[in-house]
Amino acid sequence: MSNLNGKVAVITGATGGIGFQVAKRLGEDGYTVILNGIEDDAGAQRVKELAAAGITAEYYGFDVTKEEEVTSNITKIGEKYGKIDVLVNNAGGLGGRSRFEDMTTEFFRFVMALNLDSAFFASRAAIPFLKKSDNPSIINYTSNAGWNAGGPGAGIYGTSKAAVHTLTRALAKDLAEYGIRANAVSPGTIDTDFHKQIKSTKPEVFASWKNNIMLGRLGQPEEVAGVISFLVSEDAAFVTAETIQVGGGQGLGI
Repeated sequence: MSNLNGKVAVITGATGGIGFQVAKRLGEDGYTVILNGIEDDAGAQRVKELAAAGITAEYYGFDVTKEEEVTSNITKIGEKYGKIDVLVNNAGGLGGRSRFEDMTTEFFRFVMALNLDSAFFASRAAIPFLKKSDNPSIINYTSNAGWNAGGPGAGIYGTSKAAVHTLTRALAKDLAEYGIRANAVSPGTIDTDFHKQIKSTKPEVFASWKNNIMLGRLGQPEEVAGVISFLVSEDAAFVTAETIQVGGGQGLGI
């Protein structure tokens, strides 16, 4: 399947989990999808899988926490295709757990870099190419932890995600004059490798999480991808500066 309409989407952290499902969904929507990651073998495999499904895909290996790597690679992509239509800042993560009293400055900086710096670096580099699109969008990821500050040891993760929430609204405000929309999704508990450790070591705890979700189940990566597909589409042309909760009513009480 060739890319008939020439739409280009860049998805960071797209070699697995939600990111790969987003790449797949946008590929099915007709985008050429550019996957980023730090595991080159996984990236090559994912591109093969997408190609087998008739999706035009490329992989660029770079670390989203490294300013120079992000800037040079996003610029290469933009120059190759002449524009970028969608940037999905999917890369991020918990980074580990640490209470503040014992938290090293290195850990603090790592988690902030993984979630906040990465979205800033990629967005800044993509803006000149987003300006060349007819329907440009930036999608960021926040979290319930951005509101409730996260569980024990996840305080700096929550802090970083609260910052991403504000960054999203600030980007929307800053870029509105160019018609560039910026929105965020806030996934609840999605059944991915993100939860692999607790799933294997404490399956009863993992199973109990659904008790705090109104819809009574965990989310699937495809369900987050579907919301992103809408947010970047023409159907959402008047939606910007929003955060969409994709959590099945998690944390609202049952």
